[in-house]
Amino acid sequence: MSLRLRLLITLAPLFILGLVAADVGTYLSLQSFLVSRVDDQVTAGHVDVENQLLSENGFRNGGPQEGDGGGGPSTLPVGTYAELLTPSGSLVSSPRVVTPFNSAPDQSTHPVLPGSVTGGGAPASPEHLTVPGTGSVGRYRVYVEAARNGDILVVAIPLDDVDSTLNRLLLLEVGVTGGVTIVVLVATWFIVRRGLRPLERMGRTARSIVATDLGQRIAPATERTEVGRLGLALNSMLGELEDAFAERAASEQRLRHFVSDASHELRTPLTSMRGYAELLRRKPHMDREDVLLAVRRIEDETRRMGILVDDLLLLARLDQGRPLERSLVDLEALVGDACSDARAADPARPITANITAPLAVVGDEVRLRQAFGNLLRNAIVHTPAGTPVEVELTADDGQAVVSIVDHGPGIPAGHAQRVFERFHRADPGRSRDQGGSGLGLSITAAIVAAHGGTVSVAETPGGGATFRVALPLADPGAPGTVAEVDPHSNLSESTQDPRRHG
Repeated sequence: MSLRLRLLITLAPLFILGLVAADVGTYLSLQSFLVSRVDDQVTAGHVDVENQLLSENGFRNGGPQEGDGGGGPSTLPVGTYAELLTPSGSLVSSPRVVTPFNSAPDQSTHPVLPGSVTGGGAPASPEHLTVPGTGSVGRYRVYVEAARNGDILVVAIPLDDVDSTLNRLLLLEVGVTGGVTIVVLVATWFIVRRGLRPLERMGRTARSIVATDLGQRIAPATERTEVGRLGLALNSMLGELEDAFAERAASEQRLRHFVSDASHELRTPLTSMRGYAELLRRKPHMDREDVLLAVRRIEDETRRMGILVDDLLLLARLDQGRPLERSLVDLEALVGDACSDARAADPARPITANITAPLAVVGDEVRLRQAFGNLLRNAIVHTPAGTPVEVELTADDGQAVVSIVDHGPGIPAGHAQRVFERFHRADPGRSRDQGGSGLGLSITAAIVAAHGGTVSVAETPGGGATFRVALPLADPGAPGTVAEVDPHSNLSESTQDPRRHG
């Protein structure tokens, strides 16, 4: 069932009940008012009627007997019926009926009195009753009171005028209520339809968006109306969905590239190992030197494949947000050790450290050593022999900044934003034996991000590349060591050697 029909079914009965209640209240109020006026008339004229009836009753009052006739008190309406009854209910004299001037009374019309009046004795106090009538009168309003001589005075006024007025009111109420109900129902239908039209447009637009393009937006979208606020909420949801789908598509694309690159990197050592193993199987009587060469190459490729697997495992753990060991790390000592390791790896290269102040951060010392080692190894591998490298440690706006500056050829155009991608190489033709697997900078970026820092690359003035690592400084009031080790983490020791990552 549609919302429009539900609203109509809900509102229509309530409106009809309200009209019916108003009609019933109006009818009952007018009926009470008109009957009250009749009661006031009979109360005001009953004394004159009693006097006339008593004066004409010669048998009971000793006066001369007079014939029945019309006429009556002028305060009572035409058709008023009056009579005297004995306490036992017998008629004392002929009843009197108020008639127009020179008209004969209609003796066939009279009220049908209940047994409590005709046989119940004189009432202790005046009573007002509504009883049916005979002849041309449908109902009477009866006034019953004990007369002065002990008889029962009955005065009845026809309610024909009252009933006629009430019937006209009833017909008018039925007509007006029916007409107003139809008009209101039709108006409500169109108003609800017009009010829900924006929702229908939203529904069609939403179906079109889901089926075609998440970049579309819903209208109206404004704070002024409830429908507009719904449009704003839906547009916000669509924006988040669009971002989520775009992120999922990008993640899937990255995952496909990652799996493809990882498979390619692992296939090379596996192919080499399989070739040497097949050579040993086919030529079991080779010279000792050839056998040792084949075994050594198998060991080298196995070691290389193990490093690659360890690197992939480290990246996977960092991507999962596994907590690292966190302690107070002295960056001055860390930078000095990284420079010493680099000098040992390339003694002919001038490597200098420029430390402006002793700074400390909270983090995993082993992983930070690995990150700085990867950056220094990257500078050594990608610059000509003898090219100087400077390492600077400075403080900047609550952060410790470590800059690795080289003066080599720099990063080729278009590769600056991708150097931290996994398996990315600025020079695809470079040998993997010399340049590594392409995971060093991506590992560095993941380690720095896990410590709440950032890593970026820029061109060195005069030529070369400058890698900048920014880490939040340790809180001066922080304790000396903070243990936050994942009990399930079991990173391989081979990933802790920065010289083994390219």
